[in-house]
Amino acid sequence: MRLWHEELISHLPRQQLLGQHRECCALRGNGWGKKHAIVDYVFAYSPFCLYAYHVLIMEEMVSRGYRVSPEWLEKNYRGKTCLAYEDLVEEKVGNPIYREHDATYYKECLENLRQKGIEL
Repeated sequence: MRLWHEELISHLPRQQLLGQHRECCALRGNGWGKKHAIVDYVFAYSPFCLYAYHVLIMEEMVSRGYRVSPEWLEKNYRGKTCLAYEDLVEEKVGNPIYREHDATYYKECLENLRQKGIEL
């Protein structure tokens, strides 16, 4: 799984958007720090950055009428089977949140979607 380029979030089909939410939940929880070829770069950042990215996903879900479990909106929450952070330090995040989400990555994401039969 990948974290889609931020500019694509509002255009993602339902399946990819909901899949992204599940991926963020997993990464915020027990998946934090576990090697993963495609999303490994997130671990070079504070967990707050992943939370901030996840908020973008959840805001898009709500705008489409999906319900989001409110606990995920809490920055310290890490899932039912993972201890919450004591007080995750809030940070100013960039735009995009992850430097890796550049123009090249945008094109890679579009190509990945095309391979799935999705044209944006």
